[in-house]
Amino acid sequence: MVIANGKVFVDGQDVTPDSKNIAIEINGNVDKLQVDSCSNITVKGSVGDIKTQSGDVNVEEDVRGSISTMSGDVDCNQVHGSVSTMSGNIKNRK
Repeated sequence: MVIANGKVFVDGQDVTPDSKNIAIEINGNVDKLQVDSCSNITVKGSVGDIKTQSGDVNVEEDVRGSISTMSGDVDCNQVHGSVSTMSGNIKNRK
């Protein structure tokens, strides 16, 4: 899956919903996720790295790498790398 320039692509096909309110939910672990814009990202597992220009980030397990968002809140467990947001709050549950 690729999200770029406000469009969502799966296997090269444009599957952008009519609504521009894009929410990403991953049930499981993910190594790396890079998104230019969405309303929120939820990972119900652990994650390596997440980078987004805008959108809230919620990780239910540990972050093995880093999280970076320009505009959004971050809510996660233990972080082995770094967490940064320019416009938002960071909440560490552990």
